[in-house]
Amino acid sequence: DSDSEEEDDDDDVDALDVPSTANGGGAGASASQQVPRGISGQGKVVFCLENASLETAKVGKGYQLLNCDDHATFLKRHKRDPSDYRPDIVHQTLLQILDSPLNKAGRVSAVYVHTQKNVLISVNPSIRIPRTFKRFCGLMVQLLQKLSIRASNGPDKLLKVIKHPITKHLPVNVPRVGFSFSSETIVRFQDYVTSQKKRLDSAGIVYVLGAMAHGKIDMSYTDTHVSVSEYPLSAAYCASRITNAMENIWNIV
Repeated sequence: DSDSEEEDDDDDVDALDVPSTANGGGAGASASQQVPRGISGQGKVVFCLENASLETAKVGKGYQLLNCDDHATFLKRHKRDPSDYRPDIVHQTLLQILDSPLNKAGRVSAVYVHTQKNVLISVNPSIRIPRTFKRFCGLMVQLLQKLSIRASNGPDKLLKVIKHPITKHLPVNVPRVGFSFSSETIVRFQDYVTSQKKRLDSAGIVYVLGAMAHGKIDMSYTDTHVSVSEYPLSAAYCASRITNAMENIWNIV
């Protein structure tokens, strides 16, 4: 679904001078100018969202991002389980991460999305993702066709499809922690990160989350995996626990 155009065929999107809680026009995304990057001597956080449901198909006259609500009949006709098609999960999780004070303080260095169809997407933390699900779907269709989305007010690519493996894009000598409800290690996450504050201050950390409705994620590239609750949590709520804990140890209000 993502190989129909050459990689240099970028799609420009509008950018605003001031970040806003309202989405820009159409299906586009915009860049926020208030997020500083590359602050020397500060640990950063990288998020990896695994098994995201981002798959396009030609439905009617055009391509659409498949989801269980709008395409249940289409999916059943093609002998697929509609419950597996939940792009709303990655939308909600991205909003949680990118809207967080942690990101606005410049402490999120990268976000990667790995889809169930094995497409790897780099998300620029300065992007402002569309607030509505319909516009988010339109943006993802553009991305998977064009392979990159460029800000209209500069050369930066806000979204782009990148080459595997994901480990090639992760910082070296930085701990990688995966999250799984099935993990035997249950931690109070605030205590967990507080105990590692000195290392986090200097090296940063990589967090790997599942962005699907059910199932397990690839933990092969993580150093450890933990559970942060005795109850199953949504990906967005898990991300909120992470961002809140990191904001607390780094005194971000």
